[in-house]
Amino acid sequence: MASLVPFVRTIDDFQVRRAGIIVKKDNVAAADYAHRLQGWLEQRSIETSLNELTPELDLGIILGGDGTLLHIAETAARYEVPVIGINLGNLGFLTELTEREAKPALLAIIGGAVTMEYRSMLKTRLVRNGEPDKYRYALNDVVISKNAADRLLYLSTQADHDYITTYKADGLIMSTPTGSTAYSLSAGGPLVHPGLDTILVTPICPFMLSSRPIILPADKTISSMLQADEAGSAADIIVDGQKGWEMRPGDTLEVAQAEHPLHLIVSTEKDYFTILRNKLKWGSDT
Repeated sequence: MASLVPFVRTIDDFQVRRAGIIVKKDNVAAADYAHRLQGWLEQRSIETSLNELTPELDLGIILGGDGTLLHIAETAARYEVPVIGINLGNLGFLTELTEREAKPALLAIIGGAVTMEYRSMLKTRLVRNGEPDKYRYALNDVVISKNAADRLLYLSTQADHDYITTYKADGLIMSTPTGSTAYSLSAGGPLVHPGLDTILVTPICPFMLSSRPIILPADKTISSMLQADEAGSAADIIVDGQKGWEMRPGDTLEVAQAEHPLHLIVSTEKDYFTILRNKLKWGSDT
C-alpha cells in the first residue's frame, strides 16, 4: 500500500545520543575523516559506532557518495534510523553535504532542529514456478536487464491485474521518484519530485518508439513476466546496482512500494531544485 507518511517534516526537538558512522568501503580518506568525526561527536557526549546500524541509533552519518547510502538504505529504513549524507567527493543527490558543511549541519542537528524527508522505497521479489523468493529493497530502482548483447527481452507487464503491455526492449526500470535522477533518467525517463507517491516504469532501448515511460500510483503492484523466445533469453535483476537474481523465461518479477520509507535529513540551504541545477548543470554553458 502507498504510505500515508508526509514527505517532509520539521522536527524541533530532535535528540541525538547515539550516532552510527558508515564509511565508504576501502576509502582511506573517508576512514580517516570518520575517526576525526567520531572524536568530535564524543566530545559532545554522543556515543558513536563505526559501520554498524542498529535500532538503538538516533542518527546514521554516511561518509561517501550516494552509492554508500544506497547500500545501507534498507537497514536504515527498517530500523527507522534517520540518516544524513556527507559526500567527500562530488556533490550527490542524496549525500548533499560537503565536508566543509558537515559540522555546522551536525551542530544544528545536535541542537534539535532538523528537516526530515521520507523517501519512498521499493520492495521486489522473483516468483518462479509459483514460489516467491524473499523481498529485496531499493531506494533508487529495480532493473530487468538483458544479459546477451544481441537479444531483446519480451516482458509482459501488469499493474495489479491490469495488463499494460509487453515491452520488447533491452530491459525495464522500475524506480522511485528518488531514483528518477538515476538510470531511469539516462534511459529517457522523466524527472519526478521525490515528494510524489509514484512508481516509474521506463523501458530500456525499446524496439517500438511508442513504448514510453509511464508513471503509476504507488499503491500498484507491478509484475513483469519474461516470455520465452526461440533463443531462450535470460535476464539479470539488478536492485540498486547490486545483482539480485537471474530471470528465466516464465519467471515474474514483482515490484511494489515498501512499507518503510527512508528517513533522510536534508539541508535547509539546498532545496531539491538547487541540487538538480548543480548536478544537471542547468543554465550552464558547459
